[in-house]
Amino acid sequence: MLFFAEPDVVLGVGEAMRRREFIIQFGGAAAAWPLNAGAQGVVPIVGFAVSGSRANQDPIAGFEAGLKEMGFVQGQNLALEYRFAEGKLDRFGSAQGSCARGFHPQGVLAAKRATTEIPIVFSIGSDPVQVGLVPSFNKPGGNLTGVYQLTAGLESKRLGLLHEMLPKVDVIGVLVNPNCGAIDAQLHDVQEAAGRLGLQLVIVRANVESEFEPALSTITAQRAGALLVCASPFFYSRRQQLVVLTIRHGLPAIFEWRDFAAAGD
Repeated sequence: MLFFAEPDVVLGVGEAMRRREFIIQFGGAAAAWPLNAGAQGVVPIVGFAVSGSRANQDPIAGFEAGLKEMGFVQGQNLALEYRFAEGKLDRFGSAQGSCARGFHPQGVLAAKRATTEIPIVFSIGSDPVQVGLVPSFNKPGGNLTGVYQLTAGLESKRLGLLHEMLPKVDVIGVLVNPNCGAIDAQLHDVQEAAGRLGLQLVIVRANVESEFEPALSTITAQRAGALLVCASPFFYSRRQQLVVLTIRHGLPAIFEWRDFAAAGD
């Protein structure tokens, strides 16, 4: 992970803390503090927004534990507002009060447009400089800072690893989400890597569950011997379905997170 470090001060309750001290390591969260949180009787509101499902409680538990370590407890001296996109990225465009949005650049960009005052901490897999969230890694500036998880930037590495594991396979399927903000970079990277490795790619697209089966059927029909599933919050939110289908089609597959493999246990 690459953390942004910036000396700007975020206002807490009765104390000031450096922004980098406020960043908590968890997947897919964004946090916001009202600027007058130090005022007597005002309870700070923290917005927690993820592209995935409410069913995944691990980020929530880690987030609340981190806040508790700093002395903030939900319902006592803190109010938490949760938003879950359930993998449907268009929900990020809807009004969500003062909550900051995270994990997918589309959501963080919506938060950036909504406010220049509320501090926002994001965690995304796309390059935040490339998508226009911050001007640079070492000096993000403004009211945004966060974590770059490098997931969408590792597709060529994953393709290379898949090739190492299956050296005799020369046709590999690639599943991408056309609604993912990083799709152009993902396709560029895997195509460039395939050229170096002498591989043929079968690229298919899906942005709704009903497209998974036709996509994988196309891959197997074109005799692909393995599958690369490109990083996407939507795919992550539907990892169980994807893993079941890859097993059904007999395709060795590589994904962005170990959670996919765990879903197939």
